[in-house]
Amino acid sequence: MYLNLLDLSRRSVKIVECFSSNRDNGQSAGKTLKIMTNDNWLNKIPDNWGHYIAGFVDGEGSFNVSLRKKPDHTMGWQVVLTFNVAQKESYILSQIKKHLGCGRLQSRKDGVFYYVCANPIAIKERVIPFFRKFIFRSARKKLNFSIFCQIADLVYKKQHLNDEGLEQIIKLREKLNEGKGRKRKYELCDRQNHKKENPQRLYAKPRAFRKELG
Repeated sequence: MYLNLLDLSRRSVKIVECFSSNRDNGQSAGKTLKIMTNDNWLNKIPDNWGHYIAGFVDGEGSFNVSLRKKPDHTMGWQVVLTFNVAQKESYILSQIKKHLGCGRLQSRKDGVFYYVCANPIAIKERVIPFFRKFIFRSARKKLNFSIFCQIADLVYKKQHLNDEGLEQIIKLREKLNEGKGRKRKYELCDRQNHKKENPQRLYAKPRAFRKELG
């Protein structure tokens, strides 16, 4: 009986080593990210804080999907998922980091602080479950979060490693954060032009999932 309980306890926590650079996934090199495989961490968040953070992010946060040209990647592109919140005071951002158990705080020269999480495992295990429990109120944020989740699901299923899946991700991304203030370095047309220039990418052998995401 003791051995069974010990084994069950060990299964409740998964240790994920993150050795990628800040540029690739938003986490410091060499840090260890502890991710619970069950919902104990989520159930321990007080409802008042959970709903407050959801409301705060509803107004000040954003879910983003960026494309980076990566010649050494299978399709020549890297898909980067990012959740961030900007604010002039750091206290609320520190509470977001505390309750989610992931991400980092940074500051800009103009005095603005921001919280950012770009680690794909943390987004999957922490960010998405949190906002599925503590839901947004505005229709726009609900829509953007839904699109972000669809893209994240495709990435976790390794669909970004084939031509059809990558194009589906980029088309979904076109609908994310629509508005006048949206600025992007690469759009769908850039991907289509890249396909014409590099048709051999369509037949490239997929790389290992963990190596792709860093």
